[in-house]
Amino acid sequence: MTFSASIITLYPDMFPGSLGQSLAGRALERGDWSCEAIPLRDFGDGKHANVDDTPAGGGAGMVLRADVLSQAIDSVIQPEDTRPRLLMSPRGKPLTQKRVREFAAGDGVVIVCGRFEGVDQRVIDARNLEEVSIGDYILSGGEVAATVLLDAIVRLLPGVMGNDASGTHESFENDLLEHPHYTRPAVWEGQTIPEVLTSGNHKKIAEWQQEQSEALTKSRRPDLMAKRQKTLDKD
Repeated sequence: MTFSASIITLYPDMFPGSLGQSLAGRALERGDWSCEAIPLRDFGDGKHANVDDTPAGGGAGMVLRADVLSQAIDSVIQPEDTRPRLLMSPRGKPLTQKRVREFAAGDGVVIVCGRFEGVDQRVIDARNLEEVSIGDYILSGGEVAATVLLDAIVRLLPGVMGNDASGTHESFENDLLEHPHYTRPAVWEGQTIPEVLTSGNHKKIAEWQQEQSEALTKSRRPDLMAKRQKTLDKD
C-alpha cells in the first residue's frame, strides 16, 4: 500500500519541494508514497478567505481559526482513515527516530502546518491532533518542519534506500550516535584512516564502531547515554 501524506498548509507550493529530489523524489515518482498539499485558504471565511483572527484575551499575533481549520481537516479525513493527525508545533513532543519508524510502518500521515501565533486549541482537541516538535526553536511556520518529518519517514519506506540495512546503522538507533566514517584517499592532509578499518577483521571493526558510538554519545549527548543505560539496566 502506498504511504499517503496529506498536508494542510497556507503555502501548498512549498510541497513537495525538496521532497521531490533525491531518494524521496525518486520514491515519489515510483509511487512508493504520495504527497497531497491541501490549501487552507480554500476554506477561508468571507470574500477575503480569512483563516485567522486575533487571540481571545489579547496578545500579539493571530491565531488560526477552529472553524476554518476543521473544515480543511474534515475534507481530508474519511471515515475509514486511520492515519495519525499531526500538528507541527514547537510545544509538541520532540520527534524521535522511534516515532519516525512508527509513522513509516503505517499507511500515511495527515499534517497540519501551523502559522502565525498558533492554532485554536478547540480544533486540536476536537480533531485529536498530535503535536510534534522537531526541536527547541521557532520557525515561521510548520511547512519546513513537515518537510523534515516526511524526509525522515520516506527514507525508511521499503525499497526507498538502496540498502535497507542503512537505516538500522545510524544515529539514534539504540540510543547511540553514529560512529565516524572514512573512505579514500587513505591519506589526506597527513591524516590516515584508523588501521582497524582496513584490517579486514570484522569483529574488531564492529567493536571499534561500537566503542566510538558510545564515546561520541557520552560526550555529545549524555541524555541519550543515560536513556540507553536505563534500557540496558531493565534488560
